[in-house]
Amino acid sequence: MSRNHHHDHDHNNDHDHEYLRYRRNQRIVHAVLASSFLLLLLTGVLLLWGPLGPLAAGGTSRLIHRIAAVGFMAVPILYWVTDRAGAKELLVDSFKYDRDDIEWLKHLYRYTMGHATEMPPQGRLNAGQKLHHAAVVIVSAAIVASGLALWFLKSDLGASGLAWMAVIHDLCMFALTMLLVGHIFFTYVYKALSGMTTGYIPELEARIEHSKWVDELEAEAAAEAAGSGAPER
Repeated sequence: MSRNHHHDHDHNNDHDHEYLRYRRNQRIVHAVLASSFLLLLLTGVLLLWGPLGPLAAGGTSRLIHRIAAVGFMAVPILYWVTDRAGAKELLVDSFKYDRDDIEWLKHLYRYTMGHATEMPPQGRLNAGQKLHHAAVVIVSAAIVASGLALWFLKSDLGASGLAWMAVIHDLCMFALTMLLVGHIFFTYVYKALSGMTTGYIPELEARIEHSKWVDELEAEAAAEAAGSGAPER
């Protein structure tokens, strides 16, 4: 669970009063996901939109699209190999909601307007982030399945099947693009970019937005201290 996201007071003075929320390998996986998706989006638009068609001539954009597709499909494998516990935690938490999550979603409009205080207590992921991650998982799976069908099963699908797969693929890419827009919006509203670039978030932010997670970390730290026989302060 969140045991790996430790409070860093005793390990690095540069990060006093901060919590480690994203480890380095998680940030790398995030970068691979973002870059591969943006390449897929850009080359996909070149392939589909008539006015940009001449830019796709020669097959280079199609080749880049397929290379990016391999990178996109490799993301869950990369995550699983480099951080199995973190990948499992993210997947489970994204589809697991408690009463606080439901109450948080009822007040989503407040959070959207930049008011994180007085929201129901949340864990390492708030309910909105859980929904976002769950949607990304589902939509990405549909993109991969339809994309592989378009890539390798053209002769088996027939004209009608091919058309349907293309529609599904394009609609899912649009949905994932809208999820990205929302992600960027909240990143801007809450000035969250530094959290992903450095891995750390301020202690005050953690206590306001992820109080249940902070409580877990402090309980784990106390248990570790007690187990090691460290004197209480």
